[in-house]
This record gives sequence, structure tokens and C-alpha cells, in this order.
Amino acid sequence: MPMPIHVLTPQAIEQQLHNAEQLCKQRQKRLTPIRKQVLELLIRAQRSLKAYELLDQIKTIQPNAAPPTVYRALDFLTEEGLIHRLDAINAWTACVDVAGEPHDLLVVCTQCGAVAEMRAPRLSEQINDCILQAGFALASPETELRAVCLQCHQSSPHK
Repeated sequence: MPMPIHVLTPQAIEQQLHNAEQLCKQRQKRLTPIRKQVLELLIRAQRSLKAYELLDQIKTIQPNAAPPTVYRALDFLTEEGLIHRLDAINAWTACVDVAGEPHDLLVVCTQCGAVAEMRAPRLSEQINDCILQAGFALASPETELRAVCLQCHQSSPHK
């Protein structure tokens, strides 16, 4: 099984931004400068960020930026599948494989915000079956799992 954690080179970061621009053009959507800035911050962070962390970083570029500006950009990027909303930690992360293989499992470190995108079709099918048996329907094609990454686990005093 390949390592699920992605470390992006500068070229990969540029490619990811290019892929996002191309997808928006194909969908006839506008990747405005603020949307692109938010996406780039998330890509470069290579971990999840909370809205106010993003706002603080955006303010270094656009001092008059306000929370609604960032939230609107996050909503657009989420709707277009360019980023993921992480309910487990109330944050967002860039979709690393936006133009590649679909993924159905997000593993989120609740301590540092690291995220791994993975494909687990059999597990997702089992989860969906359990949800259906309980009388529910899956609300999202992705399942989010709360975890602690190995780096945080190893540095934790409560091993």
C-alpha cells in the first residue's frame, strides 16, 4: 500500500494550482484572485487550516480582507471539489488529487491537522451498507476518520 501522506514539491504545487484553474475553466467557473489565494495557501500548508488562520494569512496580502470573503472562497472551493471541509477539526484542506484518482476516505490528525486522502472502496461499501441498514443514506461520497498521525502519536507523552 502506498504512503497516504502527500509531500508536494514546488513543481507539484504549481501543477495543482494549474489543474484547479483548468477544472474551473472547463466548468465555466471563475477562480477569482481571492479564491486562488485561499487555495494556494491551503496547498502550500500541506495540512488543514482553520478559516481564521487563512484570514490572518490573507490579510498579509489584502489587509482589508474580512471573514465573509474567506468563507465565500472556501464555499466555492469546496463546491468545486478543490478542497475538503473537515468536520472533525472544523478546518479545510486542499484536495491533493483533484485531477487524478478519486478518493473516498480522509484520515485527519486531530492534533496537527495533517490529512491523508485514500481509496478504500471495499471499506466505503461496508460503511454504506451499515448506514443503509440503520435507515440512513450516505450524505457524502467521502468518509472522514479522526486519528492521530504517527508523528503526533510518537511525540505524545501518553503513548
